[in-house]
Amino acid sequence: MTDYVLHYAPDNASLIIRLVMEELGLPYQTVLVDRMKSEQKSEHYRRLNPAGMIPALETPDGVIFETGAILLWLADRHGKLVPPADHPDRGDMLKWLFFTATNLQGGLRLTFYPHKFTGADEATQKALRDGMRQVLQGHLSLLNDLAESNWAWLGQDQPSILDYYIATCLRWCALYPEIGHAWFDLARYPGLRRIAAKLEDRAATKAAQSAEGLGPSPFTAPCLANPPEGSAL
Repeated sequence: MTDYVLHYAPDNASLIIRLVMEELGLPYQTVLVDRMKSEQKSEHYRRLNPAGMIPALETPDGVIFETGAILLWLADRHGKLVPPADHPDRGDMLKWLFFTATNLQGGLRLTFYPHKFTGADEATQKALRDGMRQVLQGHLSLLNDLAESNWAWLGQDQPSILDYYIATCLRWCALYPEIGHAWFDLARYPGLRRIAAKLEDRAATKAAQSAEGLGPSPFTAPCLANPPEGSAL
């Protein structure tokens, strides 16, 4: 019996939660949300996450959804991977965590599912994807500047929740946006590349690689997931 049940789909935002739970050394169970069957839209799943999005985490305090909220709750609960509430760096962690959640991941979502925001017109969808290219590059540049600043909570030997969040988004930048891959080159962001490479040596990453079929270099040279169950699509 464990305190946590992670409702996940391979290579979805639940991957970030899995990585952090592994880094924290927490026992947990997983329940596959089969996207091929649109189980995230089912009545059962919407009782856990009424937004019908992945992930959801069952905890002793109830169900939590939204990736940033789950990460912050876990890190605070277990006293690791974030500055504590009274630490002078707490505000900086919060602003960059929410920037990553709302701007970087949110921007990627616009490129993954433009039809959900523009309707069926393909020209409008293309305009949205093309417009997001420059926006996302700007977001990545800001995060790269942060990584190059030697801030205590990003890119250090002990990773934070922000390290894993950003690295997973880098993976998706390389794989999924339907705007052509020429827009994204990890080499343009050396600070972020160092974070990605460092995390690939962590035991938490290796556990996630095995569980979700992420391939040998999931952050620096990602390939499409080949999971033992379920699908990222």
